[in-house]
Amino acid sequence: MTTDENQLAERVKRREVAALAEYLALKHKALAAFVERELGAALRRKVEVDDILQETSVEAIRQLPAADFAARDVFSWLCQLAERRIIDAHRKFFGAQKRDAGREVPLGEAGGDSQHAAVIDLLVASMTTATAALSRNQKELHLLAALAKLPADGREALRLRYVENLPSKEIAERLGKTDGAVRVMLTRCLGQLQKLLGPEDAPRL
Repeated sequence: MTTDENQLAERVKRREVAALAEYLALKHKALAAFVERELGAALRRKVEVDDILQETSVEAIRQLPAADFAARDVFSWLCQLAERRIIDAHRKFFGAQKRDAGREVPLGEAGGDSQHAAVIDLLVASMTTATAALSRNQKELHLLAALAKLPADGREALRLRYVENLPSKEIAERLGKTDGAVRVMLTRCLGQLQKLLGPEDAPRL
């Protein structure tokens, strides 16, 4: 980081809106690269990087008066704001689809989503991006620890279904399993996550 950049960051920490605007312009390329990397293939087809950057800039200006820079630098703070916009976008475009009764797995049957809706929302938030653990809340950290206890193919099936939004038939082809086996595995893995999270940290269903 150059001396000028350090000085600009210090001005941002003093809550200078003009300095924040300069800093956003200076770090536009780096922040755009972060957003591009974190969007993921499915979401990138629906959301423009510049849209996320614009929303992030507006949110940064709004939150500047109360921003906490004690534990993070200015760029990390901006990345965290961008990550939240990405999660919101993912829920906007894919959240309704995964609980649609008209999709391939009827609600209430093996592989249905409604029973585990709150866990799925947290799952999407945790698996959509891969930023440092410090930027995540405790429930997401707990879920990531629970995910690590699942079989590798179970984790991959969950990622493909709820993050990439793939149908169970395509997941079955990728994993070399039958469609029915994948549906059962998804239901079983969601149930295991619910148990692993425990009554205090698990979202209420």
